[in-house]
Amino acid sequence: MTEPPLDVLIVGAGPTGLALAAQLHAYGARFRIIDRHLDRARESRALAVQPRTLEALAPFGVSEELVRRGNPAVRLTLHLPGRTVRVPLFDLGVADTPYPFLLFLSQAETESVLGRFLADSGTPLERGVELLELAVTGEQVVCRLRRGDGTEERVTARYVAGCDGARSTVRRQAHIGFEGHSYPQTFLLADLEADGLEPGAAHAFMTDAGMVFFFPLVSPATWRMLAMRPPDTSGAADPDVSLAMLQSLVDRYVDLPLRLRDPVWMADFRIHNRGAVRYRAGPVFLAGDAAHIHSPAGAQGMNTGIQDALNLGWKLAHVCRGTAPAALLDTYEPERAPVGRSVLRFTDLAFKIATSAHPLIRSARLHLAPRIAPLVLRPAPLRAAAFRRLGQLAVNYRRSPATTAGSRPPGRGPEAGDRLPDTPHGLQALTAQAGYHLLLCGPPESWNSAPDPATLDAARAGLLHVHRLGTDAPWAGTAHCLVRPDGYIGHLAAGTDLTGLIAYLDHWLPFRQPERPVP
Repeated sequence: MTEPPLDVLIVGAGPTGLALAAQLHAYGARFRIIDRHLDRARESRALAVQPRTLEALAPFGVSEELVRRGNPAVRLTLHLPGRTVRVPLFDLGVADTPYPFLLFLSQAETESVLGRFLADSGTPLERGVELLELAVTGEQVVCRLRRGDGTEERVTARYVAGCDGARSTVRRQAHIGFEGHSYPQTFLLADLEADGLEPGAAHAFMTDAGMVFFFPLVSPATWRMLAMRPPDTSGAADPDVSLAMLQSLVDRYVDLPLRLRDPVWMADFRIHNRGAVRYRAGPVFLAGDAAHIHSPAGAQGMNTGIQDALNLGWKLAHVCRGTAPAALLDTYEPERAPVGRSVLRFTDLAFKIATSAHPLIRSARLHLAPRIAPLVLRPAPLRAAAFRRLGQLAVNYRRSPATTAGSRPPGRGPEAGDRLPDTPHGLQALTAQAGYHLLLCGPPESWNSAPDPATLDAARAGLLHVHRLGTDAPWAGTAHCLVRPDGYIGHLAAGTDLTGLIAYLDHWLPFRQPERPVP
């Protein structure tokens, strides 16, 4: 008998591909995940996990392990000519997330945790397998793969997800443009030990000559060092990065007696700012660095990619299982492309401000900003707003086709399209099970005369879970809220009239039996 096509072929097993695989597994989709590299990343690359990413990964049971391996208690120390400024970061009182911090953790550790989760769940990760070619034939994609021993095979899938990085083969094969620019500067990167640095803080040394950053890690070394390569060491015949070169740079830019030692890895690299002109071409989708690459400012890259994957994964799974219309996949690009463009704009601006050699900008960076920053950031509400932006807690899908609001919104609280906030009683944990979650809010007696919402779940393949919150809810008064599988609010309305909710469900989670049983 002919082997049925895969639901999804995932190309690329970095954090984005691993997160997508985890969500497809949660819904029982048929998929394979391949990567041309023989081993996962051992160097750190991305160095921080944002709170929204930890929230989104929590349903898989991996977030606590990530926190255990990382460093959540970090402050910022600015070293300026003649003075040191300590900037508080996380004493913000942000109570609507279980993770009110930026977690410093190397990408290698993040990949290790996600890879272990998939291995424990019985999901094989196929390394040393490269995508050579893909061709869309009707409603399927035929892919030609090559293994490390040179053997080839053809695989048929309903969908292909390109999570294969900035030089994406999937993007190239799908003829999707990748527009943007490269920055002229070259940067040096290393994970190493640095004797003489105060632990528990991120350090930024800013001088007229240049900048050096040290970020605290736990593994594979204590510190991540990042610095712009001095112009007098660049050129066509750039010398290899060495410990002696890094020590010379530190001696030149840092006014502390630091001694570097025991590097785990060292590299130089160029930074680009590029985005895919579209995130989808028929049955082919892009996520992560295949869709957007930018400077590391704000630790946005890996986190944006993981959240791309977790937006796409449940939609692919629902469509493949027959529990949602194919139109659900049309919502991926309208929801995620604006996020990607926003990140490209933000990181581009931050990078140019941080590296500009213009006298006015350099003077403001070295003298004006350090004096103003502590005053501006002293009020907790301002720091909380900045934290929400950087931590991606403010990302919303209010304009999405898959977001609707009733004619009467609740009196306060998040809006339709926002992420579901946490509450002291653990609202995010309550809604962690795969599927949609209907939250009934307000005094219990207000629902006595309403239609029984439990009947809505009976014919929806067990993918709708009903919770009666009473008055322990983020909204005032009586309201009902439908939380999507990715933790965002799909439908929200005041009162007990479920007409709008039923219309939403009939469109996006219609009455039907799935093609295969839901786990």
